[in-house]
Amino acid sequence: MRVRCCLAALLFSLSPLAAAAQPVSWQRYVVPETGASVDVPASIFAEESGKPETGYGRRFLTSDRRANLTIQSVQNDALESPARFLAGKNPPSGIVYKKVTNRFFVVSSICNDKIWYNRCNFAGRFANCILINYPAAEKRQWDSIVTRISNTLASR
Repeated sequence: MRVRCCLAALLFSLSPLAAAAQPVSWQRYVVPETGASVDVPASIFAEESGKPETGYGRRFLTSDRRANLTIQSVQNDALESPARFLAGKNPPSGIVYKKVTNRFFVVSSICNDKIWYNRCNFAGRFANCILINYPAAEKRQWDSIVTRISNTLASR
């Protein structure tokens, strides 16, 4: 029994969120092509993973690859409202949280034991978005991190 507890403690201490017990190192990431920017916990999302599938931006991973963050600016040349833009993406039916205003949308749900969180702010011809996927079992540890990332998403 003691070996299991020690092993669990060791595994948790190797998790990127264990660093959250220590001060998290934040850096401002700017999408060069659009000027969209957001605070990124660089000590947690320590690995770059290339460009997003569409638009401009960057993908980041935790060192254990259990969580990822995508920052992207997607063209919105038709100047669609956040509601119309979201509807056009055919979001899944099981959304747990959804908020849509005339300037942004936020949607979140759970899929395959991961929470996915997507926020897009609308500015001119671009939807500036963050997409975060992380283990649902670690929701409480991620709450403040996701909140800061979301609240710092800004357009030029």
